[in-house]
Amino acid sequence: MTNFESGAARTSWLLTASIDELQNKLSNKELTSRQLVLLYLERIAELDRGEHGIRSIIEINPDAIGIADAMDALRRRGDILGPLHGIPVLVKDIIDTGDAMHTSAGSLALADHYASEDAFAIRRLRKAGAILLGKTNMTEWANLISSDMPAGYSGRGGQTLNPYGREHFVGGSSSGSAAAIASGFAAGSLGTETSASVLSPACQNSLVGIKPTVGLISRSGVIPVSFTQDTIGTLGKTVTDAALLLGVLRGVDPQDPITITGGSIAHCEEDYSASLRKTGLNGLRIGIPRDVYFDGLDEEEARLTEDAIAVLARCGATIVDDVVIPSARESWDYGVAWLELKASLNRYLGKLPAHSPIRSLDDVIAFNTEHAEQSLRYGQDLFVHANAFSGTLTEPQYLNSLLENFDRSRTRGIDAALQNHELDALFFPGYRGADIAARAGYPSIVVPAGYRRNGQPVGVQFTGSAYSEALLIQIAHVFEQATKHRVSPVFPF
Repeated sequence: MTNFESGAARTSWLLTASIDELQNKLSNKELTSRQLVLLYLERIAELDRGEHGIRSIIEINPDAIGIADAMDALRRRGDILGPLHGIPVLVKDIIDTGDAMHTSAGSLALADHYASEDAFAIRRLRKAGAILLGKTNMTEWANLISSDMPAGYSGRGGQTLNPYGREHFVGGSSSGSAAAIASGFAAGSLGTETSASVLSPACQNSLVGIKPTVGLISRSGVIPVSFTQDTIGTLGKTVTDAALLLGVLRGVDPQDPITITGGSIAHCEEDYSASLRKTGLNGLRIGIPRDVYFDGLDEEEARLTEDAIAVLARCGATIVDDVVIPSARESWDYGVAWLELKASLNRYLGKLPAHSPIRSLDDVIAFNTEHAEQSLRYGQDLFVHANAFSGTLTEPQYLNSLLENFDRSRTRGIDAALQNHELDALFFPGYRGADIAARAGYPSIVVPAGYRRNGQPVGVQFTGSAYSEALLIQIAHVFEQATKHRVSPVFPF
């Protein structure tokens, strides 16, 4: 056995270890947080870099071992900070951490940028006792820089690969956040989503991904794309892990007004444990919108999708087939995303220190042009397109697109389907409902549903109305426990 194989074997149990299992080991003194961090670092060193590595980690936190020592010391005194005490987690390189790690959105333009303070969500993680192990790679600038950029690529981090097979799509833009957890590099991770950026990589990497209602988790301290669609999301190997992270992150932040006015005070749960204790789906009505959303499924995904629907029925759900989403066949435009991009980025970049060479989208474009060989492997046509707008959000195109988005995604979209068919939730193959849910600002959860013959993961998505996270977690958890589909990738891959 080679040293590589020996090391991989020694840490292979981390591929399946849940947060609860890790906490039990820590509580029973089978393991310390310091030892756990070192095991994860060993695994990352073996499998993430080098010629054939996953390339999911863009930066390791140099303070991680010190934080672990502090958590161990607190535990010995009987002082447990919260449900993530001493647990290593990873964070997408688009979320500010006021520490020794950069926040760059995967770009070379911000490769030297250190945030001055933690994002609200990071403060929540620290308060719960989490150890920030590192930052994850991502599709550069959340996949809004170039129409040719592949998912999982950034100028700073390179190309993230799917641990289930380098030939498989890795999903994006939270590519590294998903690939790292599937590879056993941390217990859970944070991603962000504007449209499908959590749900897609969760699906492709056989994970649970939760994209919450816009407003449940603060976006302050996150490099933005869209005022109306951006949100932080969670990724874990199980519904329980993803839900635990979600429960830690939710809260009201005066710096993000939607967390106050959007209803999160009334709707957010202290935790989602009650949802995880439910063992059946009796009394719940789940709708299947086949029109458009089931078009083009290949034979294997279609079979796994139908199997998933049958499982829901066996678990007690009433399946309402051929649900109509009135706006399903209408064409969408991307006016909201393009016009909000410049305004939101300029707001974030404009707050960087005065000495920073990057303080606007203009500056980013100019930097990329000057360093084209390193920064423009796939171009920046989307940035150039977005930069042509005013950045003031006064264009009729923007205002009309915004109104159309809410009408098509909510009034004649998800709300209409739920109300007209008296449904609790909608079911989609893969992450095909991600875009309409993102435009509505409504929550979704993706859960593993099996594998194609070539080993490529397949998932399914549950979507509901605003602040229905607890119900979606219940549905996903019951489905997960009834199927136990998830298997870990095999290394070396």
